[in-house]
Amino acid sequence: MSANTPPPSAASPMYRLHPYWYIACRSSELRAEPVARTILGIPLVLFRDETGSAKALVDRCPHRNVPLSFGKVSDGKLVCGYHGWAFDGEGACRDVPGFTGEPNHRTRCASSHAIVEQQGYIWVFMSAGVTPESKPFEFPHMDTKGYTVVRRDLEAECSLHAMAENALDVPHTAFLHGGLFRSESVRNPIQAVIQRFRDHVEAEYIGEPRPTGIAARLLSPSGGVVTHFDRFFLPSIIQVEYRIGDENHIVLNGACTPVSETHTRMFAVVTANTRVPAWLLKPILLPIGLHIFGQDQVVLRLQTQTIQTFGEEDFASTEIDLLGRHIQRLLRLAEAGQLPDSDEVVATRDITMMV
Repeated sequence: MSANTPPPSAASPMYRLHPYWYIACRSSELRAEPVARTILGIPLVLFRDETGSAKALVDRCPHRNVPLSFGKVSDGKLVCGYHGWAFDGEGACRDVPGFTGEPNHRTRCASSHAIVEQQGYIWVFMSAGVTPESKPFEFPHMDTKGYTVVRRDLEAECSLHAMAENALDVPHTAFLHGGLFRSESVRNPIQAVIQRFRDHVEAEYIGEPRPTGIAARLLSPSGGVVTHFDRFFLPSIIQVEYRIGDENHIVLNGACTPVSETHTRMFAVVTANTRVPAWLLKPILLPIGLHIFGQDQVVLRLQTQTIQTFGEEDFASTEIDLLGRHIQRLLRLAEAGQLPDSDEVVATRDITMMV
């Protein structure tokens, strides 16, 4: 555990996956002023240097421990608002007002993090001072002809694992979101195939009919069979992919950024190619989607509060809780540096789905 990392909480564990990429903010948010963000409990400050490139430093001036985000950007350098120490994008101290010596001593440097700016987002690699070999996740179909892109920034009072499991959990949708996408009154036998890969887990649903809720009926009025995959990619990407009928392909992506043990941001990107024109669907489906997430926010907050009250997580699961434990296993292995070398089919299950 680094000196910049707060101690873990027993009630709501946060997996410390530092050698990975997380979204800090949208590109459009980073302009003339510094932007403060917290990822994995570590405060960061983001700014643009003299070339317009995004940079990230730990939000702590090495001089007197004032947040650097309290300062300003001047000539592409981040200037502390307390004594005016100026830092470049690599964290090197370039100016100490009134000091005639060399300012760039190692004890006067701020910790820096690698950044990649792509697809309108700023990704930060959370191992400080490291040049990463990997690249951030790329959202599919953002530049594919015929696909509409919808972005929303969301957050909830919950752990990363809780947000990921909720987003990829089918059984709750018929109850918490009854009538919006699925219904508890309609049940169909289907098959679910669960696979574990080195960097992600996946559930494929086979034989699923088109759900009966409002959203699904708008997308495919004539019905049809659904091709449905739920996926979780390390360290924090959730993905739901639907093909409904012959002419509707929707991929819902969520890049989750763990702020703390009990606070997670989700940068949601939906790419869709649908038979019904997007300009007609968007004003109807977007409010439905935001309403569904609002219901999830409430239940995730209640779940977090209950876990904190009792001081621990204590889950009882069945075979239809398909991905939660596999996501948790993958996070634990990644944190321990013990990822598997091969892929495997974990289970093929016959289940009853409420649609």
